[in-house]
Amino acid sequence: MEAKKIKKIGVLTSGGDAPGMNAALRAVVRTALSHDVQVVGIRKGYNGLIAGEIVDLKSKDVSNILSSGGTILHTARCLEMMEEAGQKKAANVAKVLGLDALVVIGGDGSYRGMQKLSALGINCFGIPATIDLDMQSSEYTLGFDTAVNTGMDALNKLRDTSNSHERCGVVEVMGRDAGYIALWCAMCGGAEDVMFPEAKEELDTKQIIQQILKNRSTGKRLNLIVVAEGVGGTQKLAEEIQEITGIQSRATILGHLQRGGSPTAIDRMHGSMMGYHVVEGIMRGETNKVVGFNGGKYELIDLDESFEMEKPLDQAVYHVIKTLSI
Repeated sequence: MEAKKIKKIGVLTSGGDAPGMNAALRAVVRTALSHDVQVVGIRKGYNGLIAGEIVDLKSKDVSNILSSGGTILHTARCLEMMEEAGQKKAANVAKVLGLDALVVIGGDGSYRGMQKLSALGINCFGIPATIDLDMQSSEYTLGFDTAVNTGMDALNKLRDTSNSHERCGVVEVMGRDAGYIALWCAMCGGAEDVMFPEAKEELDTKQIIQQILKNRSTGKRLNLIVVAEGVGGTQKLAEEIQEITGIQSRATILGHLQRGGSPTAIDRMHGSMMGYHVVEGIMRGETNKVVGFNGGKYELIDLDESFEMEKPLDQAVYHVIKTLSI
């Protein structure tokens, strides 16, 4: 059967912002325009869809955004989309707009919203964008590489000042439920230890302090400890280290610093390729899919099936970090 002719698609960015969202948006717009398909941008995520905040997007509207962090469409978390009434309103607006497909660039919560809309008859496509890397359907999610590079740069600078004063630096990076950023920052920043939510062997203050004392006995002038946001207690840990060891310790919380900044080449590449493959899938007549980068290839995965996939964090990375921190 011949695929339905696609005339108009909508695109929005949802949830926490991530470097690379603009690259994906640019690719969606320009790939669709190459097929003579109209593209409307929806401002402020699902909030904007419910409120009907839309803008027609032309090629010039996405010029010079490839290097920009954040999202030119703006983003937000939408509590209304968690309720059935809000979901129905969003679906009705999409139908009134005459959207043949809706592209959502966002994380797990954004995908949950897509799942609700797809059940209400909206053809939804997802592009994984979250600095936390915690989406099962794709080995890579937009924003992760930029966030890690930001964290690594901060660790490099803290290493310089900590070494000058023979201090211990306790650095909190983002990652409420996932430790990918913490592990990568610890490895690439040469940290002595790292605390992350998924750790099978729970690390406590006593173990970390014992390691710091051992390091001092071997002549180490500084220590860097990385803590994932979801573990917390960063300031308290720094205070306990200083109190027990006498080593000056400072807590640094990077927070939303890791969400900003110009996306790295990796995030620009993945954003561009994912946006392209999503639109090409729409043009082929695919329905309700998410794009993933798995095994070195881009693929479209059924939306419902994407929630059943698994991507366990490799615990061996922690042991490598400990081995290399001697």
